[in-house]
Amino acid sequence: MSNGKDAPAAANSSQMTLQACLEECMEALDLFLNNHFSESLDKLRPRVKESMYHALIYATVLEMQAMMTFQQDDIVNAGNTMKSAQEVCQRFRRKSPSNISKSPGERLTEEQLQALHAEACYAECLLQRAALTFLQDENMVSFIKGGIKVRNSYLIYKELHTFIQSNSSLQGPNHIHLEGGVSFGIGAFNLTLSMFPPRLLKVLEFAGFSGDKV
Repeated sequence: MSNGKDAPAAANSSQMTLQACLEECMEALDLFLNNHFSESLDKLRPRVKESMYHALIYATVLEMQAMMTFQQDDIVNAGNTMKSAQEVCQRFRRKSPSNISKSPGERLTEEQLQALHAEACYAECLLQRAALTFLQDENMVSFIKGGIKVRNSYLIYKELHTFIQSNSSLQGPNHIHLEGGVSFGIGAFNLTLSMFPPRLLKVLEFAGFSGDKV
């Protein structure tokens, strides 16, 4: 539940629709992929405190730069920014996608759609913070902490995937972004897990993973 401090940010975010946020973030990503790093960050920066997608993409760009430089300061800065992005996403989340009630044939409200997108963005933040944890300090404690973040991210993706599959009537111009993001998250997790050697998978049990592969 949001406290009074969060209210202004939520109110400001309503001034820009979810679709408009996605379109602007896609433009910023295009700038980044065409080597216009500064322009990309400048486009995202004004809304990083109020828009989950602006916050996530802004932190993602910084993380990609950190992975290219491998400078400790860049890694720490990217980690702090990704943590802030996760806090922005948290303000739009509900306790669980299953708590979003919907009668057959009823369309979701803008607020309910934002909650679903917030879950996907939150899961992505966890996944990227895990990657930065592995980069920042390569010891067993960091590995387990990162593993817990990966597990929590996967559980969110899995629940979102189940919700989307059981609500085939979900429609709208933004649905493709949500469904694609969830499928990408689960696919990336499974692909990464399949490449781990059995000995390393045994270590993942300490982070709470279980299953035939482990």
